[in-house]
Amino acid sequence: MVEAIFKLLRRETSGLHQAAFLLGFFALLSQILALVRDKLLASTFGAGADLDLYYAAFRVPDFLFVTLGSLVSLSVLIPFLMLELGKGKENARPFVDSVFSIFLFGILAVSLIVFVCAPYLIEYLFPGFSNASIESVITLTRILLFSPILLGISNLFGSLVQSSNRFLVYALSPLVYNAGIIIGILFLYKPFGLAGLAYGVIIGAFFHFAIQVPTVIDLGLFPRLTFRPDFKRVKDVMLLSVPRTIALSASHISIFFLLSIASFMTEGSIAIFNLALNLQSVPLSIFGVSYSLAAFPALSKLYLSGEKNQFLTQFTTSVRHIVFWVVPCTALFIVLRAHIVRVVLGSGAFDWIDTRLTAAVLAVLVFSVIFQAITLLCIRALYATGATGKPLFITIISGVSIILFSYLFSYLFSIYSPFRFFLEELLKIPDVAGSEVVTLALGFTMGSILEAVLIWFFFTREWAEATQKVSKAVFQAASSAVFLGFFTYISLRFFNQFFSLATFWGVLAQAFLATLVGGFVWILTLLALKNEELPVIMKTLHQKFWKIKPTSPDADLL
Repeated sequence: MVEAIFKLLRRETSGLHQAAFLLGFFALLSQILALVRDKLLASTFGAGADLDLYYAAFRVPDFLFVTLGSLVSLSVLIPFLMLELGKGKENARPFVDSVFSIFLFGILAVSLIVFVCAPYLIEYLFPGFSNASIESVITLTRILLFSPILLGISNLFGSLVQSSNRFLVYALSPLVYNAGIIIGILFLYKPFGLAGLAYGVIIGAFFHFAIQVPTVIDLGLFPRLTFRPDFKRVKDVMLLSVPRTIALSASHISIFFLLSIASFMTEGSIAIFNLALNLQSVPLSIFGVSYSLAAFPALSKLYLSGEKNQFLTQFTTSVRHIVFWVVPCTALFIVLRAHIVRVVLGSGAFDWIDTRLTAAVLAVLVFSVIFQAITLLCIRALYATGATGKPLFITIISGVSIILFSYLFSYLFSIYSPFRFFLEELLKIPDVAGSEVVTLALGFTMGSILEAVLIWFFFTREWAEATQKVSKAVFQAASSAVFLGFFTYISLRFFNQFFSLATFWGVLAQAFLATLVGGFVWILTLLALKNEELPVIMKTLHQKFWKIKPTSPDADLL
């Protein structure tokens, strides 16, 4: 039985859609666990002070992970790994050992510095918190500093397994990560308080790392610590990771600013923003992240081998399928936002006011999902070509714009009544305490849209045919999404007379039946428009992508 499980984890997956569907399937499972995690947090704490502290404590460790972890990130490391593996595993081993050692020494040193300086950092980052709240965030932050170490090593392992087309084991890692956090909520909170939630995160990070260990050992590439890393071989990786580090720093710094602004807002604003951000991440993770991850190794390989036409085809195919899935999901989330929040979060301490505010923030954030998804793919495509300057430049602009837009909208909301009344009426939260949090979502969405527009502009300057190749798919996705949203909304009003919205099952049944009606109309619309993506997806599902036989690796991947 154990051997059968390891054999399954060691399997390779071939084909863009099979890999994307496999990653998407496990991303869905991971998101389900993430929603369970958020429901447990919301029902236990509500959108209040404790949840604000919990989310605030994540910021510094997450920042360390995305910056120092860029040295071992998939986007940076995979092209280099493919080149090294093409020369043979024995040649790749010193490279892997050097990357591992440099990362480990670096993140341990920085984590120690942050541990010591945490009181000064937290006080500066969250000036709206009370002294007692700052002390709590300091304690949680220090515990959570173990997570970037474990997740960074796990990222290195993820690069190794994805370079060998072992998508399944990588897809499982976020699943077990969320399982660890749930363990913390259910079993560690009562004996340890908020610190127990942080311990759960560390358990999840360990699971994320540990599940990939057998596959990495099987590949013969388990890294070894060396006190004499080969800096010459890692130099190009480090140079490439610097722009990505700055780019990721810009986006995370923008989130720091948003949460810093939220610390001055109504208690629970940080929690509401984070919960809504997690909900909008569901379609982004299932479709946007899955397709961009599945496409990246192939894009790198095609560009390195000089097959530029196939590179463009792979890229535009990924864009069309991302648009196919994400645009209708956006329509559904807008129409069903209140139902989604009530079903996922609405219980226990999470009251009706929390539900209304979270639904309003979600409605604004979900507009950014398609733009975030396209940005993810474009950035990976540019990294596959070795271009790092453009993503860096664009991400910095986006990060700055998110901060400026958020400050602007927050300021207008506080001094200009027509703007406030317009947003509150549009989002159906008139006279609800804490409604100012929607300005942060609006700033985030505007910055995300600007980033996607800029990166698409720069990408198509070199690959001019990309826009033409995806324009038809965009039109069809948008048209069918309009019909989907309209009929889902009409169906909601119709089914409203048959179900009580005062109960969980009544809300769920109404949303489910309305989605079925809207989905049926959506498919009919796609068939009428002779959509090209629909038959490809049906064929992939018919092939049972989860049972695809392993394929022999290409010689240049060994």
